[in-house]
Amino acid sequence: MKRSLVGLIAVYLLFSSFLGSAMAEDKVLTMSTTTSTESSGLLDVLLPEFKKDTGIAVKVLAKGTGAAIKDGMDGNVDVVFVHAIKKENEFVEAGFGTKRYAVMHNDFVLLGPADDPAGIKGINNSIVAFEKIATAKAPFISRGDDSGTHTKEQSVWAKTKIPQVADSRKLVLEGKEIEVTSKKPADSESWYFSIGQGMGKTLTFADEKRAYTLADRGTYIAYKYGKTPAVELEVLCEGDNDLANPYGVIPVNPKKFPHVKYDLAQQFADWLISARGQDVIANFKVEGKQLFFPDAIK
Repeated sequence: MKRSLVGLIAVYLLFSSFLGSAMAEDKVLTMSTTTSTESSGLLDVLLPEFKKDTGIAVKVLAKGTGAAIKDGMDGNVDVVFVHAIKKENEFVEAGFGTKRYAVMHNDFVLLGPADDPAGIKGINNSIVAFEKIATAKAPFISRGDDSGTHTKEQSVWAKTKIPQVADSRKLVLEGKEIEVTSKKPADSESWYFSIGQGMGKTLTFADEKRAYTLADRGTYIAYKYGKTPAVELEVLCEGDNDLANPYGVIPVNPKKFPHVKYDLAQQFADWLISARGQDVIANFKVEGKQLFFPDAIK
C-alpha cells in the first residue's frame, strides 16, 4: 500500500512538473526587433515590466529591421517591433501581419567628429549634409544591413544629387547567409564603408575612424552618455523632417501561420500602446535624457 502511494505521488509530481514546464513555455513570446531597441537599453526596462504585469516572457531576436520583418514573413516569430514604416505597411498589406500599432518615435541624427571635415555642423537639411560629405570625400560608415537605419540612409542618399550605384553584399545572420542589395554613392570606395553591422558596432567603428554616420538618437544617447568609454561623436545635423523615426509593433498573422502565439502577441501590442506601456517608454532615460517618445498616448 505504501509503495503504491509513493508511486502515485511520484507520478503526480512528475506530471505536475511537465505541466508546469508546458505552461511556462506557453507564456514565452518570441519577438524579432531592431537592434536599436536592444542597444539603447529600452528592452532591459520594458520587458521586465511587461512580464511583471502579464506573466509573459519575451524571447528577443535583435537584428536589422529587414531581417526582423523576414522572420515574420517566414513565421519564425510571434511579433515584430521595428522602425521602417514603409516596410511595415507592406508586411501587413501582404497578409503577414495583422495590424501595425504605432508605439513610439525618436529621430535619426547625423553624427561626426568634432573637427567636422565636411563642414556640416548646424545644418538641419540632411540632403545638403550628405552632399557635403560626398563632395569632401569624408569617411562615412553605413550599417549596410537592411535595417531601418540603413533604409533611412538610403532614402536620404536617393534625394541628393550624388549619383548612386547598385551595391550587393552577403551577410551571415544566425548562421545563415543572406544577400543585401542596396545602393551607395558612385566612386565612393575611398570614403564610403558599408560594414553590415548593428547600430552599436557601427557607432563604435565610426568613432574609431573619426567618420560620419547616421544613427537613431536613442542608441546614440546610450553610447554617448550611458557607456564607458563613451563615443566622442557629436550630433552635427538634426531636426530635419526626413529624419523622423517612428516605431511600430505588428503581431504575426495566425491565418497565415496557425502555430504563432497570436494571443500573446496581441497582449504585447495592447500593453505597449496602453497607458502603462507608454509610461514606461516615456520614463526611460539615460543621464536624464529621454530616448523615445510615446505615440499611442499623447
